[in-house]
Amino acid sequence: MKKILLMAMAALMATFTLISCSKDDSPMNPTEQVLNDGEWTGNGEGRSGSFIVKVIVESHQVTKVTVVSQSESIFAQDAINSIVASAVGKTDVMSVEVDGVTGATLTSTGLIDAINMALYAAMGKPVDGEKTYKDDTCDIVIIGAGGAGLSAAVAAAETDGNLKIIVLEKQGIIGGNTNNSTGGINAAETDIQKGLGIEDSKKLFYDDTMSGGKYENIPALVENFVEHAPVTISWLTGLGADLSDVGLMGGSSVKRTHRPKGGTAIGPHLMKILKDATSNKNIEIRTSNKVTDLLSAVDGSVKGVKVQNANGSSYNLTSKAVIIATGGFGANLDMVTSLQPSLRGFATLNHPGATGDAFDWMKAIGGATVQMANIQIHPTAEVTNHILITEAVRGNGAILVNHESNRFCNEMNTRDVVSAAILDQTRGEAFLIFDQGVRKSLAAIETYANQHLLSEGATVAELADAVGIPAETLSETINRYNAQQKVGADEDFGRSATEMPVALETAPYYAVRVTPAIHHTMGGLSVNTDTQVLKADGTPIPRLYAAGEVTGGLHGANRLGGNGVADIVVNGRLAGIAASKKLKQ
Repeated sequence: MKKILLMAMAALMATFTLISCSKDDSPMNPTEQVLNDGEWTGNGEGRSGSFIVKVIVESHQVTKVTVVSQSESIFAQDAINSIVASAVGKTDVMSVEVDGVTGATLTSTGLIDAINMALYAAMGKPVDGEKTYKDDTCDIVIIGAGGAGLSAAVAAAETDGNLKIIVLEKQGIIGGNTNNSTGGINAAETDIQKGLGIEDSKKLFYDDTMSGGKYENIPALVENFVEHAPVTISWLTGLGADLSDVGLMGGSSVKRTHRPKGGTAIGPHLMKILKDATSNKNIEIRTSNKVTDLLSAVDGSVKGVKVQNANGSSYNLTSKAVIIATGGFGANLDMVTSLQPSLRGFATLNHPGATGDAFDWMKAIGGATVQMANIQIHPTAEVTNHILITEAVRGNGAILVNHESNRFCNEMNTRDVVSAAILDQTRGEAFLIFDQGVRKSLAAIETYANQHLLSEGATVAELADAVGIPAETLSETINRYNAQQKVGADEDFGRSATEMPVALETAPYYAVRVTPAIHHTMGGLSVNTDTQVLKADGTPIPRLYAAGEVTGGLHGANRLGGNGVADIVVNGRLAGIAASKKLKQ
């Protein structure tokens, strides 16, 4: 049975507008349209699969909405019911911003897109997912509309405003795994850090990244990444991003993870900023358009892509440059286990579209890959629904205990070390424990509360009883941790004073049961510092670029928290600049 996944992030309702292509991209004004009476159908992509809905319109308004098919978690049912109720009585299309449910971004968007598809049909207006494209040309085609793809598109358009840029997304919504990102963006020597009095350096950032990657990282890629990270932060803030909160993630020596005020999830915020930035540029985004192959010229260069329309028909899109930003392959469990058999049976935190399509295209043109077996598991996925619990919860002060109520590791160690430690515990699980003070310090935690993932107790003993672990031992564990936190010395596991920002002593107390799950594929296409895709002999494939999780070599054997989103925006931006500058030449 297909594993059920639920979205893993929260955002202000205003951020929900980023993914609703039917709302943003339609040229018509819905209020000037009339819903024709009848029964209309629509579909949309939720967190775990497609929604199919039937909408009945009578007297030009919605009288009933039936969800015919959906694959969301049981925890999403309240959100689904709320959105269906909001649709009744509508005389025009719905708004994700107004009608969406906080803490259920992808569920809200997918269901509302499905309802809106039906409503557009009732108005006699087809939506993007129903468009059929034919052979076409452009200057740059970008495959994938996640953080890397849209960063590339915006940067390319800024470099040369005359370029025709088309972004192709196989899913019905934009965002990919970026939608699930909660932590933040790592960068050193930023103006934001300086304003907060945080002392950091690119050298320290480089050293942390190399050490975290077990020195399997390709040094030139890390140097390039670290060098361009602070200017990328400035670029994003110039686009309107709020990166004013800087936190600490595992493996980092100092606070360098930039995120919105209060620790709000970075993913939805970033996608809204990037999507808004495409609206006033010569950029077209086509959703439900799946690239099936690359088009090659006789000289070995790439000259475009072959694309499948939503209705199954195909067309060729010829271009002067191609940027691959398709993400990793963490949702392709056959591919994962063929490379790492030890991960068989693990759940995945990846969205359904992270299937590694690009690697098949590379075989035909001789593209090289690097470190494909380097696959990361994230230590803290909620056990039942496999929802990622951001590392920032630990960074803001939470601890991990086992079923015996004992701490068992330095919670701020690198992800591979903490994951291994959890797997050594009873049932391969742990409990993430924190108090009201930690909850108030990190807005992302409210997502987990909205998803009913938090167990709660007015006292430590009540919390222990709620999750079924020894109460007396848990009290002793927390008391000992608090005492060590106050003197800044973790005698048990070596957590530094910086990594223990607060004592856990403000009721109520909370717990989330967690276990490791497949998170990030660190291997991928071989690229150089200009983001050009390389052949096995190290020479670039002409006119082909790549950025983000689809590439390999930057993270080595283990990715640090906060480096993933940094990778997609830093190298996505660089790919857009490189491709557009090459065209100018």
